[in-house]
Amino acid sequence: MLIATFNVNSLRSRLELVMHWLQKHQPDILCLQETKVQDHDFPATAFTETGHHVVYKGEKSYNGVAIVSRQAPDQVQYGFDDEGPADASRLIYTRFGKLHLVNTYVPQGRAIDHPMFAYKLEWFARLRRFFDRQLTPRQQVLWVGDLNVAPQAMDIHNSEKQADHVCFHHSVRQAFDLTRSWGFVDVFRKHHPEPGHFSYFDYRQRDALARNAGWRIDHILATPPLAAKSRDCAIDLEPRRADKPSDHTVVFANF
Repeated sequence: MLIATFNVNSLRSRLELVMHWLQKHQPDILCLQETKVQDHDFPATAFTETGHHVVYKGEKSYNGVAIVSRQAPDQVQYGFDDEGPADASRLIYTRFGKLHLVNTYVPQGRAIDHPMFAYKLEWFARLRRFFDRQLTPRQQVLWVGDLNVAPQAMDIHNSEKQADHVCFHHSVRQAFDLTRSWGFVDVFRKHHPEPGHFSYFDYRQRDALARNAGWRIDHILATPPLAAKSRDCAIDLEPRRADKPSDHTVVFANF
């Protein structure tokens, strides 16, 4: 079973790139984030015409998540199920038989003193409570997506300069760790404990990809019963090398 995650930074702008990767690698499930397209404009036929199923929720020019799969999901839920904002364009929960999949686009946070950073910290806390209510670590659960956090110093090329960055600040790493401690294994680090692997390369940094000046903020996390079945997890840099790429690239895992 091949599962992948990709922040496309506008699906309609990267549709050809996404379809090429989909046809070349034939994943069982491809999770997308930052699709930036309203539901009535979502290019669903591009996927259904190639025999895929797709579920999605998005907004114009902002946010958006989707799950493309070979088989139709048995269950779909958009957004949180608590009393706060649903944030349906940032979270999709699906079930495929015994596999439970949560695809998230976690808020970036903007700045440490911005209200969106406090919202981001609470977002992780709400997600932890979501897992508490909906699932157990004994089940086969995947949590994937652009989580907008680099968990360790080796997940950034220049961590010594990033203490106050919204994706590396100690408080966001603590918030992430609290959610992850619900019962998740970092599948990429299970297979690749060494530094130097990144999934995001900022457009604004000159030759960021060539210099390997990146961040690892796109993740595939699994509960122990599922993580034990993982054969490998990797970052595919080819989509980032393509013409008009996203600033992120594909992360995929085999189970």
